[in-house]
Amino acid sequence: MKKIASLFNLYVEGLRTPLLRQKFLFTFAVLVVFRLIAHIPVPGVNLGLLKSFFAQNQLLSLLDIFSGGTLANFSIAALGLNPYINASIMMQLLGMVIPSFEELRKEGEYGRQKLNLYTRIATIPLAMVQALGMYGILRSQNIITGLNVFTVAALVVSMVAGTMIMIFLGELINMYGVGNGVSLIIFAGIISRLPVSAIQTFSVTDMADPQTMVNLLVFVGIAILMVVGIVYVEEAVLRIPVHYARRAQVTYLPIKVDTAGVMPIIFAVSLASIPSLLGQYLSRIPQPQINAIASFFSRYFSSTSYLYSLFYFILVIGFTFFYTSVVFKPKEIAEELRKSGGFIPGIRPGLSTEKRLKYLLDRVIVIGAVFLGVIAVTPSIVQNMTGITTLTIGGTSVLIVVSVIIELTRKVENVVQMYHYEKLSY
Repeated sequence: MKKIASLFNLYVEGLRTPLLRQKFLFTFAVLVVFRLIAHIPVPGVNLGLLKSFFAQNQLLSLLDIFSGGTLANFSIAALGLNPYINASIMMQLLGMVIPSFEELRKEGEYGRQKLNLYTRIATIPLAMVQALGMYGILRSQNIITGLNVFTVAALVVSMVAGTMIMIFLGELINMYGVGNGVSLIIFAGIISRLPVSAIQTFSVTDMADPQTMVNLLVFVGIAILMVVGIVYVEEAVLRIPVHYARRAQVTYLPIKVDTAGVMPIIFAVSLASIPSLLGQYLSRIPQPQINAIASFFSRYFSSTSYLYSLFYFILVIGFTFFYTSVVFKPKEIAEELRKSGGFIPGIRPGLSTEKRLKYLLDRVIVIGAVFLGVIAVTPSIVQNMTGITTLTIGGTSVLIVVSVIIELTRKVENVVQMYHYEKLSY
């Protein structure tokens, strides 16, 4: 309770700070514009069938999360930030194989701006492909009726434009607001759907049934445990002491337990949902053998099956190790320490330092990987335990919300401290 009270006091203090108050108001105004755009639908779509289809497909539900809730409404910004996130991931992976991209990454602000420009350019063709793919999926489900070539072209152009508008709004928040723009837009989309989910739950469940009340209490208890666990793991850091002999200085090299963030879950859910989507596709082929395969995939790889949860859990762990190796490179860090005259006590600079960092990183990753795996499969397990499907605990959603709040709190705290420091200076 003390931490909640201190957090509340921090934001109250932040609103009293003139600069931070302006940033908060600007950020709020941009998010209002985003929510207005999210409710401008594309014509020719049966929204009732669309929402039912999304509720049955975990991959599309996750994509809806990262679109900020615009995909389920099929608004003009239906793709949201998904193409931009995919382009960002692609640029990170290309940096591992293309030397020029790796050199840009090391060139500071200029290199960062160039990479951001390339990311935005790569977003356009990715958005076009995803728009056409989404049209094909919805057309196969009879959610979108037959459209002529010009109407489809207008639909694709409007969806690509919507994605670029979302990126523009995120950049505005980065420049004139507070917090990370992309993260806040996703955060706003997740939060905006919570009241709807709660209303649906209370409207379809029998609140007079004691078992229903027990299930709801279990549901709320697990949600609270998830939030507490995410906060602790997000704040958990392994601090490796680093000495600088020339400056007689001791600092610490931090390694976060959750170094990879939510990216492993994004990769994993994309692959874990392939058997289910393949089963839906094969079920339309009039062949007994193929239908048997389709039935197997649909039955054992549905989002509520335990085999799917196990498969999903293993994929998250694997991708956590992979993505951490992309964002945290012991060889480069060891080289930077050697050049700056830093060393880990008892470890020689160079190759020995690299091996030590890799040894520590591998052990920290295990904790983070298991944590992300548990967060990823919790929704399916909770649904099976309680039978409540309308008020879904999205592990990825909770992770995003908590991470955004932690990041925003740190920035607010820094601005408040700087404001009081400047007042004392005068």
